[in-house]
Amino acid sequence: QVQLVESGGGLVQAGGSLRLSCAASGRTFSVYGMGWFRQAPGKEREFVAAISWSGSNTYYTDSVKGRFTISRDNAKNTVHLRMNSLKPEDTAVYYCAQSVTGDGELPLSYSYPYWGQGTQVTVSS
Repeated sequence: QVQLVESGGGLVQAGGSLRLSCAASGRTFSVYGMGWFRQAPGKEREFVAAISWSGSNTYYTDSVKGRFTISRDNAKNTVHLRMNSLKPEDTAVYYCAQSVTGDGELPLSYSYPYWGQGTQVTVSS
């Protein structure tokens, strides 16, 4: 059974930084792409960032490019999202997800059958 457990969320002032982590278990971690999505109150869930199985390819939504960095450690079955220069509009529940592919259609939510429970990120102005 696949389990994804996020950590690292919290309250931060605008301009601050947070590092989210996601620990995965239940499948061979190193062959699947991983993604981060977020959902703000009253809004649909949206893609944030994704990384291919090897880490060689990364994808970001335009609003976070240059501020967020996704990375993975296949030896530790973890994926991270480093978030810098946070803005109040980044406030959301952030979800880690594991894809069915190694590096195909990773920005698309239907590529992900496995999801974590989410971690709250709140950015105050």
